[in-house]
Amino acid sequence: MRYNSEEAVGQLEYNSGRTHLIIPEYGRHLQKLIDQASELEDREERNKAAGYIISVMGNLNPHLRDVPDFQHKLWDQIFIMSDFKLDVDSPYPKPNREMLEQKPDPLGYPQNFPKYRFYGNNIKYMIDKANEWEEGDFKNALIMVIANHMKKSYLSWNKDTVKDEVIFEHLYELSDGKINLKSTDEELSNANDLMKVNKKMSNKSQFNTGKPKMHRQSNTKNNQNNKNRKS
Repeated sequence: MRYNSEEAVGQLEYNSGRTHLIIPEYGRHLQKLIDQASELEDREERNKAAGYIISVMGNLNPHLRDVPDFQHKLWDQIFIMSDFKLDVDSPYPKPNREMLEQKPDPLGYPQNFPKYRFYGNNIKYMIDKANEWEEGDFKNALIMVIANHMKKSYLSWNKDTVKDEVIFEHLYELSDGKINLKSTDEELSNANDLMKVNKKMSNKSQFNTGKPKMHRQSNTKNNQNNKNRKS
């Protein structure tokens, strides 16, 4: 038998000449089965073919093929892949093209355009909550936590140093003038001292592992041994 290259090339199928796959996940062979089932003239034969195709589609996800919602999804997909040309008896309502092409309603999204975006919306929410609290130690502590977090956010975005007075000015502006840490020199000094104490406490909790204390104990013990030797 002589090999004819022209006949072999004529039998090849290229993707550029094939029909578009509506749901590519199922592959072209399943798409051809659905197209063949849509062309069957006998309705009973079409129903049998559709049931067979649904079982093949379910085998791709065997842990879900018996779930009612998943079965409904498979029947919707077989109608979509047939371009709504498959006329069979379905246990579920048939979808239509208008429903598929219907666009969802626009999703409302909160449009916030804060002046200082590097602080984020959560900082503004915390400031509003602090304004609702009664005066006292808890409110003062919350305000200082907010100020410290504002300073961290400022430095993380601007990558530069910042004075506490700038943070207090922004806090005063974002709270609509209700939180004023810069009203007097005494309050400003207390706020600065508190922010320094908080910084020292955070550094101490991060770097104090207890090893220096053990080292001091060992030095004390060595000194005591040296005294005993001299005596």
